Amino acid sequence: MPGYALAMDLGTTTLAASLMDRATGQRLAMTGGMNPQRRFGADVVSRLAAAVHSEEALQEMARLIRTELLRLAHDLCAESCVPWGEVKQVAIAGNPAMQHLLLKLPVKTLAFPPYRPLFTGGKRVTAGELEWDGAAPVYLFPMPGGFVGGDTVAFLYGARPGEAALCLDMGTNGEMALTAGATIWATSAAAGPAFEGGNLSCGMAALPGAITSIRIEGERVKIATLGNREPVGICGSAAIELVTELLACGVLEAGGRLRTSAEIPSNLGQRVIEQEGESAFVIHRDARGLLLLTQRDIRQIQLAKGAIRAGMEVLAERSGIPFPGLKEVLLTGSFGAVLRPLWLKTIGIFDAGMVQISQFTPEGALAGVERALAEHDDFASVERLGMRFRVVPLSGTPLFETMFMKHMDFPQP
Repeated sequence: MPGYALAMDLGTTTLAASLMDRATGQRLAMTGGMNPQRRFGADVVSRLAAAVHSEEALQEMARLIRTELLRLAHDLCAESCVPWGEVKQVAIAGNPAMQHLLLKLPVKTLAFPPYRPLFTGGKRVTAGELEWDGAAPVYLFPMPGGFVGGDTVAFLYGARPGEAALCLDMGTNGEMALTAGATIWATSAAAGPAFEGGNLSCGMAALPGAITSIRIEGERVKIATLGNREPVGICGSAAIELVTELLACGVLEAGGRLRTSAEIPSNLGQRVIEQEGESAFVIHRDARGLLLLTQRDIRQIQLAKGAIRAGMEVLAERSGIPFPGLKEVLLTGSFGAVLRPLWLKTIGIFDAGMVQISQFTPEGALAGVERALAEHDDFASVERLGMRFRVVPLSGTPLFETMFMKHMDFPQP
């Protein structure tokens, strides 16, 4: 099959795209960036509210994302010396809000109960309908529910989980799915962008200069950055790693409170300062200023992890598969580096059994889109997978609310 194809993961916080050879299914190049809609809010709820209350905001968000995706596409073609006209198919996976905004569709049904998308199957549009040049047809992945979308379908399509598999995309929407026979139970827990670095005081995507690892060895803090550049911010995986390190050395309490400098007997106490009325841990200090993990940042991570764990509990109850009955746990997300399952146990998302059966898959949704493009079945198998989903709403679910409060704290070290 001649020509080339584009795979795109349309995330709330980050974007990823790759160019493929249609004949071989080989990835030729990959790129990514930040979602430019973030100026309308860091999460889906904020953007939906903006779009509901202002047609101008909806139109601007559509323009922003269309322009940025086309820029990524042209960059990939230029890097690979492939004429844009040789791209014969584009496939995009995103959560329902992102896909609706891309298409300039009304979002009222997503913003208010019963929180349903305007369509649940895959959607086919032309490049012209997205105001792109070229003639490539564009396929958008199915959206089984209001907050379970194409990115989740793509993740599972690429991962091919077996029976009793828990699949977690720990991005802004916190989508998750649990396989039980022919049914895939799925939900979305509003985790916010903390795991992607999106709403942390010095958070950033995995770009040059992002801190990707933080270790505390004795009384020394050792960091590593992407590209070995001077540190300019911290990505989500490093923030989670730092929280585990602070818990282990007693700087951070299980309830989430940073101890004061006076309460810490080691020299690490000198790294806890007061900044704008709240405690903060100094990650790095140079002539340009301070990089901090603040008390507010820690609370954001607690909220995110509490929501994820509570959503997992609801799926286990609804599917009839308790956590000891899980056979595999598959993780993905735009963290910036590998996310170690042991860290998730330390902060209280996983239990010991899950650590042993966990596997991290970077670029989960993008890999699924690529696999669908390589299948050459006109996305029929994607549609079949989408029809297996049963979406469980968490809003107003007593078990979710109970478990959310129960799992807000970190486990005792």
